[in-house]
Amino acid sequence: MHPAPSVIVFTTLSGLGFGLLFWLGTGITTPTGWTAFAFFAIGYILAVGGLIASTFHLGHPERALKAFTQWRTSWLSREGCAAVAALIIMALYGAGLVFFDQRWAALGWLGAALCLVVTFTTAMIYAQMKTVPRWRTWLTPALLLMISLAGGALLAGQVTLTLVLLPIAALIQIAWWMRGDGALVRSGTNLATATGLGDIGDPRAFEPPHTGTNYLLREFVHVVGRRHSRKLRAIAFVFGYVLPVLLLGLPGGHITAALAVICHVAGISASRWLFFAEAEHVVGLYYGKRSA
Repeated sequence: MHPAPSVIVFTTLSGLGFGLLFWLGTGITTPTGWTAFAFFAIGYILAVGGLIASTFHLGHPERALKAFTQWRTSWLSREGCAAVAALIIMALYGAGLVFFDQRWAALGWLGAALCLVVTFTTAMIYAQMKTVPRWRTWLTPALLLMISLAGGALLAGQVTLTLVLLPIAALIQIAWWMRGDGALVRSGTNLATATGLGDIGDPRAFEPPHTGTNYLLREFVHVVGRRHSRKLRAIAFVFGYVLPVLLLGLPGGHITAALAVICHVAGISASRWLFFAEAEHVVGLYYGKRSA
């Protein structure tokens, strides 16, 4: 799949933002006054900024509001509805902390649950796609949820939680990569099954469908070299998981914590690029770009 910058920004920032809002809602950290305002501002900038970035990948961003009407069948629509609900509830909860020095626990827990729903629905947009075997696994929502929770704990200053959740996220990341590398072959999808001609022989393309590029090639076929992929995986793993854990164990207070956040965001951004770039859409079989 084409790793569009807007979608990478969306999945990275919104996951961090809703992860932070989740921990604020649970009350595991209960800032008040201007401190609470700062925490909620960071959460909203990340969450809303990511959601806005996602619209730049739409062919007609002005029609984005129509997505909210398809919540019965579309995970994208469910994501939008859940995001709006979470942001409204968390705004009310945040107002209590900022202006009234009050924690309205019921609102907080409801908002926290909705934040998890947002991340889950985002993950299901990809996990439900039969045309991308690498994404079609329960590990996809597990990975996005754990990264969101770990990143949110890191932003919330919850060192102990971060040191527990980040290694778990790292293990799921490794499992996701290992399972994904053979997903297209295991799916059994090939030119014979796609055309229905497998009973009469082994079909193969006589010529490419056309000589130039097209929308399908631009959006759904992106080939990453194995060596390049391994380097980026190493960068994503070290920066996204290893360095933040090591930095949190060093003295330095806010400085090392800030460096841990920067490293984590850089690493997760790299892993998000790979999330899309390594996704083998089955349409690539028709263009000779994939083998299964």
